[in-house]
Amino acid sequence: MAQINKPNEYFNTKLYTGDGNSSHAITGVGFQPDWVWIKRRNDVDSHFIYDSVRFDGSNAYWLQTNNTNAEGSDRPLTAFGSDGFTIGSNNSGLNANSSTYVSWNWLASNTTASNTDGSITSTVSANTTAGFSIVSYTGTGANATVGHGLGAVPRMIIVKRRDGSDSWVVQHGSLGASKALNLDSTGAVQTYDPYWNATEPTTSVFSIGTDGRTNGSSETYIAYCFAEKKGYSKFGSYTGNGNADGTFIYTGFKPAFVMLKNTSSAQDWSMKDNKRPGYNVTDDILYPNGNYAEGSGGDIDIVSNGFKIRTTAANTNGSGNTFIYMAFAENPLVGTNNIPATAR
Repeated sequence: MAQINKPNEYFNTKLYTGDGNSSHAITGVGFQPDWVWIKRRNDVDSHFIYDSVRFDGSNAYWLQTNNTNAEGSDRPLTAFGSDGFTIGSNNSGLNANSSTYVSWNWLASNTTASNTDGSITSTVSANTTAGFSIVSYTGTGANATVGHGLGAVPRMIIVKRRDGSDSWVVQHGSLGASKALNLDSTGAVQTYDPYWNATEPTTSVFSIGTDGRTNGSSETYIAYCFAEKKGYSKFGSYTGNGNADGTFIYTGFKPAFVMLKNTSSAQDWSMKDNKRPGYNVTDDILYPNGNYAEGSGGDIDIVSNGFKIRTTAANTNGSGNTFIYMAFAENPLVGTNNIPATAR
């Protein structure tokens, strides 16, 4: 498997400060993003998700990970630029004057294509190098398959119904296709076949069952699909020990972004990155399932080859509990560009 030596060409965290204007261009991402996830840091506000597949030429419709709402258009992202994106709203969740924000940005293909690999025809923006695709499809209400365009087996899939109120459903390779989590909820893992038809994804398709959260008849959906790529991404699990000298998780790279979930009990998801605060201990935390302001806790150290838990908090290190994670790289451990990763 070829290694990605410059991860920031495919994923980057960009911090910005709102200016209160009706249009605000955010630059410095380093590429034209296809998936943008924005959260206000210094106050209570929802998480906003935008992607290029749902972009109509002037407005990228939003979804919010902390609730079940249908997509909306009143707080638009108006452009995906060559080095970032433009927000077309002074809404407090995106651009309140002097408020602080974080945006997480992923590159797909900057284009879309029709995919007929599954029983449902999908619209896909896929980056096979980075193992990331954005997939739009319309449900049938019957067991079906959907083409994802990755050419590799997805290790994580996040699905949200677009045209109605329903939970975000997450499949993770460490859990198997009979289990799922809800991104908008603190809930523990569920065993429920109708989400994924109890069928593991393949190199070309993922399966969906009869549940309306992934496959309601004539309902529209968006899916974010991730395959592991050496030096860039990892999707795994670990067991908590309840000790401040916690588990070390090897990823094979220095992480730029980590999202965790306790699958054994009802606990918040947690999100960490290499920009907040920018040094160890990394203790600035946000929660995909909640609109809370940025807090401190759930401490981790980001190191050259993975991350180490530095807390007794139940949402990241409950004793004997199982946790799943998704991680993206700042640097590979040692790349062919001869730039070694270093801890902070």
